[in-house]
Amino acid sequence: MPTLTTDDGVKLYYEETGSGTPILFVHEFAGDCRSWEPQVRHFSRRYRCITYNARGYPPSDVLPDPDRYSQRRERDDVRCVLDALDLERAHVVGLSMGAMATLHFGMVHSARALSLVTAGVGSGAHKSEYARFQADSRAHAKSILEHGMARFAAGYGQNPTRVTMKAKDPRGFAEFLRHLSEHSAEGSANTMLGYQSRRPSLYDLTAEMAAITAPLLVIAGDEDPSTIEPSLLIKRTVPGARLAMLPRTGHMLNLEEPALFNRLVEDFFHQVETGRGRD
Repeated sequence: MPTLTTDDGVKLYYEETGSGTPILFVHEFAGDCRSWEPQVRHFSRRYRCITYNARGYPPSDVLPDPDRYSQRRERDDVRCVLDALDLERAHVVGLSMGAMATLHFGMVHSARALSLVTAGVGSGAHKSEYARFQADSRAHAKSILEHGMARFAAGYGQNPTRVTMKAKDPRGFAEFLRHLSEHSAEGSANTMLGYQSRRPSLYDLTAEMAAITAPLLVIAGDEDPSTIEPSLLIKRTVPGARLAMLPRTGHMLNLEEPALFNRLVEDFFHQVETGRGRD
């Protein structure tokens, strides 16, 4: 089982498929490295695809202290994966929680990114939603610890921004719920407490976002309302950023519309690789 060790001593499980220019995929709260399977199958034909499980997601280490989970730590873990695999630069693609880590990585380490793709980014970031998102994250952690992952998955998966996938791909949606129910209760709760409930609002980070120099593609679903305004904020703030809106699509963009998602990302990579990424 391949693992790497971060600079604070945490072992992260990772997988590699294919060869060529590297792409690092960063998963969402309700996902893990398996969430990127439609992308790995597609992009590994000509790219070196790397996925990993974040801290708290077995077989990566599950840490009992919520303070070992944070926005800064998730950002730095992206860098640690690149460092451990001796990768100076890579395309970095993130969804939701992973998109926040990807965006923060770009704020500090733009030179290490061939490009950045942030999908479903910004839930709870808007000032009108920020306090409620923090409170909901703490409530989710409490529920997970009291009732376990199976019950949490059954409820969390029925969020209106996720059931759009159920209507299109019932088998894929059932697989998503099964994978979520297999997660560590302790790791998921601590991720909620240490990372999700304490991450800063993007609206307080416009100066940092404006300093991003890597080519950036933002992707949002029009059935995922809490990410639309933050996506527009990123588009307005980051020089040269591109924004794609997927019609009748919710939060799990890469799973709900894998062919469209892959085509948008691949076209973006081609533009970057031909020197047109910031046109």
